Amino acid sequence: MSAINEQPLKVLLVTARYFPYMGGIETHVYEVARRFARQGIQTTVLTTDPSQALPTREQIEGVEILRVPAYPANRDYYLAPGVYDVIMKGDWDVVHCQGFHTFVPPVAMLAAKRRNIPYMLTFHSGGHSSGLRNSIRWLQSKMNRPLLAGAQKLVGVSNFEAKLFQQRLALPAEKFAVIQNGSHLPKVTSKPVNSESALILSVGRLEKYKGHHRILEAMPMILKERPDARLRILGTGPYEDELRQMAQQLGVAEITEIGSIPPGNREGMAMAMTSATLVTLLSEYEAHPLAVMEALSLQRPVLVADTSGLSELAERGLVRAIPLNSSAEAVAKSVLEQLRSPLLPPDIELPTWDGCTASLVSLYKSIAEERPCVS
Repeated sequence: MSAINEQPLKVLLVTARYFPYMGGIETHVYEVARRFARQGIQTTVLTTDPSQALPTREQIEGVEILRVPAYPANRDYYLAPGVYDVIMKGDWDVVHCQGFHTFVPPVAMLAAKRRNIPYMLTFHSGGHSSGLRNSIRWLQSKMNRPLLAGAQKLVGVSNFEAKLFQQRLALPAEKFAVIQNGSHLPKVTSKPVNSESALILSVGRLEKYKGHHRILEAMPMILKERPDARLRILGTGPYEDELRQMAQQLGVAEITEIGSIPPGNREGMAMAMTSATLVTLLSEYEAHPLAVMEALSLQRPVLVADTSGLSELAERGLVRAIPLNSSAEAVAKSVLEQLRSPLLPPDIELPTWDGCTASLVSLYKSIAEERPCVS
């Protein structure tokens, strides 16, 4: 009888950041970890704390959380040698690294390899506003290839992401799996107030690569044909001040709203999506654009940049796409076409966190069952 049948599965999730820090990877780990615990899986989250102000060990919703210091405190490099020490002293059936763009995953993979613990990694790849940082991420993939090649499985959150890294790393297709992030939007209990205006919603973190400035630059031309148009930029981030200055310079500040909805306010997000006449995401890179999927689930027309995981949705006929380097005039023209004759997506079903969890548990069990029993 295998060890998997004799005792509960033991899983270590390694992530550079975890709650109370907020973000996509943090949300993913939170959603799956507590579901693992409910199923009787011994679940531990190993993360870092640059502030060194949070508890080094705590138990939340059945999940053990271990935090080690990270340096420097005001950067996102996350040099955290404590990750190595924790893994070398522990024993899990599977070590699952989350993300690849910090120094935490390679340290964790190296420790798991030396400790002879099976490990895997989910890429959770994203863009960056710095061209230098983007080029470094490509180099990171190459430098980490030996460790990635030793993983039992490499997980993409979309077909696009899995194919991208299969080609970049020149590894066999069978080493990769696709497991989409979950999502859920509650049913809108109250209908948005009817309005004759056209509300354009640009969603995503306020970083330059997300492309909010592209729709903002097009607004003066959109207003010439649709003076009733309004723009809502939904997100938070370091690019906010520049976007506000741009709106002032373009003369569209009065019809532009920039703000965010708290991550836990899913009804608020559903209301915002439902209120939109058109949802846009003119981003340079998206592995699995969750906000777009949520808009589609509410049957909102969507306009995206024809790149990365966004192109995959356009190929499926779910969204309209325009070239990433489109001029402001071209963006305005495409927006106006969508307002006049919107591409209304079919009724689609969002992937769920329960489904994501079930796929991961199945993968963990298959990996753990292949691990030689140690007496």
